[in-house]
Amino acid sequence: MSVALGTTRPLPVRTTPVRDPGNLLASLPRTAPYAWVRHGEGLVGWGEAARAEVPPGPGRFTWARRWLSAVFAGATVDDAVRTPGSGPVAFGTFTFDEDAPGSTLVVPQAVLARKGGQAWLTTIGEDPPLETFTPLADPGRISYGDGSLTAPEWEHVVARAARRIRDGELEKVVLARDLLATAEHPIDVRLLLIRLARRYPECYTFSVAGLVGATPELLIRRTGQEIESLVLAGTTPRGTGPADDLARGRALLASAKDRHEHECAIASVRQTLAPLCSSLRTPDEPELMVLPNVQHLASHVSGRLADGASVLDVVAAMHPTAAVGGTPTRTAIRVIRELEGMDRAGYAGPVGWIDAHGDGEWGIALRSGIVEGRQARLFAGGGIMGDSDPAAELAEAQAKFRVMQYALEG
Repeated sequence: MSVALGTTRPLPVRTTPVRDPGNLLASLPRTAPYAWVRHGEGLVGWGEAARAEVPPGPGRFTWARRWLSAVFAGATVDDAVRTPGSGPVAFGTFTFDEDAPGSTLVVPQAVLARKGGQAWLTTIGEDPPLETFTPLADPGRISYGDGSLTAPEWEHVVARAARRIRDGELEKVVLARDLLATAEHPIDVRLLLIRLARRYPECYTFSVAGLVGATPELLIRRTGQEIESLVLAGTTPRGTGPADDLARGRALLASAKDRHEHECAIASVRQTLAPLCSSLRTPDEPELMVLPNVQHLASHVSGRLADGASVLDVVAAMHPTAAVGGTPTRTAIRVIRELEGMDRAGYAGPVGWIDAHGDGEWGIALRSGIVEGRQARLFAGGGIMGDSDPAAELAEAQAKFRVMQYALEG
C-alpha cells in the first residue's frame, strides 16, 4: 500500500521552531511511534501522511527513491528552520535480505526534533494530529522461548559455518539467532524506547513499523556532501569488574581473529564508498567502543560525496556490509540463507530517516526486536571466522540479547 502526498492537491508541510521539548521520547503518543534518538537529540514522529510497503527484489532501493521523490515533490513546504531533518521526513526500515518482504517507508504527520541547540515541529496537512500523551504501560511478567533454533542447534550451525570458512569457501559469515518473548500485557513501545535511550545513550534508539531497538552502528550519515559511518566488528562481553573489563578490552584489541574480522568490515566499507566519494578517510587502527553489555572494535569513517547522491543512494550501495553479512558478501549471503534457518526480517537491515534534501541518518538494525501486541521477537548475532568457538559465539549472542531483555524487563 502507498499513499502519495498531493495525489489530489498538494498538502501543506510546515516546520516551525519550538521551545526545547525535553525528553523527545516522552512526547510520543502510544500508537505507532517513530523514533531516531541519540544523546537526547534526534527525531520522533507520529501519525501517517504517507506510507509505502517497498516491493522486495534487487531494485527495491531504486523503487523507494522514486516513491520518496514523488511524495516530497507533491508537498508545499513552509520551512522556517532549514536544517537537516526539517521539512517532510520519511522514516524507513529495510529487510536484511533483499528478497524478503517487509521493507517500509513512512512519512509521519508530525515530527518533533531537537539537534544542535535547535528544536522544531513539522506538521503535514490542514489538520495535523494533536499530541495525545497517555501514561506508560508496563508489560508485566516476561517469558522467553526458543526462536527458530535452540541454543545447541545454533551452536551446530556455527560449527558448520566455521568449517566452511576453514575449507576456503569464504573468509567470514555473520550468523544471527532469534528469541521469542511474551509479555503479560501489551508491550508499550515508548517504554522500551525510554529504557533503551537511558541505558544506551551512545546508541541510536529507533522505532519504525514495529522494529524497535538501540543500535551502536551508524551505517551512514549525510549532511550536504559530507558523510560519516561507524564500523563495528569484533566483540567481547563486559568484564565482572574494572580490572577484568580492562583485560577483556586489551585482549580484544590484540585478538588476531577479531582484528581480521574488523579489517574485513573496514575493507568492505572502503571498497563501497570510494567510488561515491571525492575524498574518504579511514583510520589505521580501531578503537574500543564500550557499551554497558559489550565492547566493540570501532572505526570512524568520513568522506565527501562526489556527485550529490542522497543518503538512501549510499545506503543502497553499502548494504549489506561485511559487518552484518560477511566476506565475500555474495557468498556469505548464500551461506546465511542455507544455514541460519530463519527470516531476519528487518534485523541487520538499514533503519533510519531521510529528508526531502537527501540528508539523513541510517543505522544497522542491531540489538533490536519486532514488537506486536504482547509478543516480541528479539535478534542477536555475531561474526563467524574459521577459528570461532560455537560456545563463545553463543555467549556473545546472549550478551547482545540483554539489550532488548533489559528494555522489556526494566
